[in-house]
Amino acid sequence: MAKFFSVLLPYILSGISVGGQYALIAIGYTMVYGILRLINFAHGDVFMVAGLFMVYMAGSMPLYIAAPLVIVLTVALGFCIEKVAYKPLRTAPRMSVMISAIGVSYLLQNLALYITGGLNKTYPDIPWISDNVQVFGATTKWVTIITPFLTIALVIALVLLINHTKVGMAMRAVAKDFETSQLMGIKINNVISMTFVIGSALAAVGSMLYFSNYPGVVPTSGAMPGLKAFVAAVFGGIGSIPGAVIGAFVIGICESLIKGLDTIISAFVPGYAALELATFSDAFTFALLIIILVFKPTGLFGEKATDKV
Repeated sequence: MAKFFSVLLPYILSGISVGGQYALIAIGYTMVYGILRLINFAHGDVFMVAGLFMVYMAGSMPLYIAAPLVIVLTVALGFCIEKVAYKPLRTAPRMSVMISAIGVSYLLQNLALYITGGLNKTYPDIPWISDNVQVFGATTKWVTIITPFLTIALVIALVLLINHTKVGMAMRAVAKDFETSQLMGIKINNVISMTFVIGSALAAVGSMLYFSNYPGVVPTSGAMPGLKAFVAAVFGGIGSIPGAVIGAFVIGICESLIKGLDTIISAFVPGYAALELATFSDAFTFALLIIILVFKPTGLFGEKATDKV
C-alpha cells in the first residue's frame, strides 16, 4: 500500500488535475455545439490568449487585480469573436462557419506570435496554489488539489444556471429547436452571446489552473489542450455538459498514467527495461476518439440524433 501511494498516487492526482482543466475548456466546446452545432476551433486559442493576458497583466499590476481582469478580457475576446466571425455567417452553410472558426484560430496564434516574438513566456506564480503540498507522502502542488473541486463547483453552478434560470431555459430551447425558439420570441443572438461569454470565462479559469502547472506560454499552447478538450467533449457526448466533464477526467487520468507508465512498471516489476511509453500519451487520446466514433458515435451520454419530417 505504501508503494502504491508513493508511486501511483502522484500520477493519479496529476491526471485528475489536468482532467479538470480539460473539462473547463471542453464545456465551451460542448455548449457552443449544443446551440449552434458548431465546433469552435478557436476556443483553444482563447485559452492560450488568456494565459498571455495573465503574463502581461501580472507584470504591471497586483495579481488580485490581474486575475479578475484576465477573466473580463477573455470574456470580451470570446464575445467579439462571436459577433465578428460567427454572427454574420448565421445563415451561411455550416462549412463556411467552420472555415471562419479555423481562420480565427490561426489569426489568434499569429497575433500571439507577433506580440511575443515566438518566445516562451513564463507564467507568474500565483500565491498559495503554486506552492507544494504533501498528500499521503506524495509531493504535488495545491493547484492539483484545488482543480477538481473548483471544476465540480463551477459545473454545478452552470447546471443550476441552465436548469433554473430564464437564460438557461432559453439556452435549452435554442439547443432543442433553433427555428422554433426564434419564432417564440427568444432573442437568439443574446443566447448565443451568453454561451460564448460563459465558455470564455471557464477557459480563462482553466488557463490559470493549467499554466500554474505548466508555466510556459507560447502561441501554440492552446492547440493540444484544445484538441484534447474537444476529444473529451466527443467522448462524453458533445452537447452534454456532464459528459464533457467525465470525458475530460477520463482522458486526463489515462494520459497521466501513460506518461508515468515506465516508472510505475519498473517500481513493481524488477528488471523492467523502459520502453519510453510516455511518447504515446497524446496518441492514446486520439486513438480513444477513433474508438468512440466507431463504436458509439454520439459519445457516452450523447443523444441519438433524429431527423425531422
